[in-house]
Amino acid sequence: MLRALRLLFDNFTLILLGVVAVATLLPAQGQGAVFFDVLTTAAIALLFFMHGAKLSRQAIVAGAMHWRLHLLVFGCTFVMFPLIGVLLKPMLLPLLGEPLYIGMLFLCVLPGTVQSAIAFTSLAGGNVPAAVCSASASSIIGIVLTPLLVAALLNMQAGEVVSPLDSILSISAQLLLPFMAGHLLRPVIGGFVDRNRGWLGRIDQGSILLVVYTALSASVVDGLWQSVSVSKLMVLTAVCCMLLALVLWLTAWLGRSLGFSREDCITIVFAGSKKSMATGVPMAKVLFSGAMLGPALLPLMLFHQIQLMVCAVLAQKYAREGAAVLNPGRTPVP
Repeated sequence: MLRALRLLFDNFTLILLGVVAVATLLPAQGQGAVFFDVLTTAAIALLFFMHGAKLSRQAIVAGAMHWRLHLLVFGCTFVMFPLIGVLLKPMLLPLLGEPLYIGMLFLCVLPGTVQSAIAFTSLAGGNVPAAVCSASASSIIGIVLTPLLVAALLNMQAGEVVSPLDSILSISAQLLLPFMAGHLLRPVIGGFVDRNRGWLGRIDQGSILLVVYTALSASVVDGLWQSVSVSKLMVLTAVCCMLLALVLWLTAWLGRSLGFSREDCITIVFAGSKKSMATGVPMAKVLFSGAMLGPALLPLMLFHQIQLMVCAVLAQKYAREGAAVLNPGRTPVP
């Protein structure tokens, strides 16, 4: 229970809200914006370097053979999610307006999370090695696949979204190269990284917060909060809740219908229903510019927090059910 509460009410969420407030009241402008832009680029490179250094090849090999599960997770992440975003356009576009709807589509094409998918799978009693493999592969594949999906789904005017080739090259330079460098250096620095995951995790979070501040500052200067009202934010929150509920139900139903074990079904639910803020924020900075950047990020920031809160409760439910199966004579703790 304490572990779930730490995932549900974490300091990062509170600090993220503070960063949004600071970017709203004191956005970076002029030379300050140039300074933060350079600093953000360096922070993104460090973030993905550390992700690469943390990735254990042994864990990947342990889960890589479960190809049916991985195909289903990839299908949920890169096919089911985008299809839902497209099919809901007649409802979402009038409710949210074009900028926020584009943000919802961007959310739908992002890769899944790594850390939280693994943490919730472990807490719920799922197949952890398979979760490590699926989540890690999703993050890597998304570096190439997400820009292609953005170009295919977001039929935007020239200049608002860069070309797919430019996106892939830029994202590869900023994300993939540092990631590969970190992973190749894991034999040298892996022990240090594993021993210091606590404070290195804070560096990861700091990098994300820095990117959020820089991105939101640019959008605030371009009039973000003049175009996104409080009522529209409430509608966006409700839409994110609805999207998560639908995806959680679909992933659970697909796992059961295709005959996966209980442990694999848990992995499918938690690895196939999530979207990565750690990858999405840097990608948004590359793919969008100016006034489009803020609306592209808002759905992701809301969905990210909602998925953590809901999945923390869901993981506890799975854990209680597993305990009841192992100990049928005991009354489950409510």
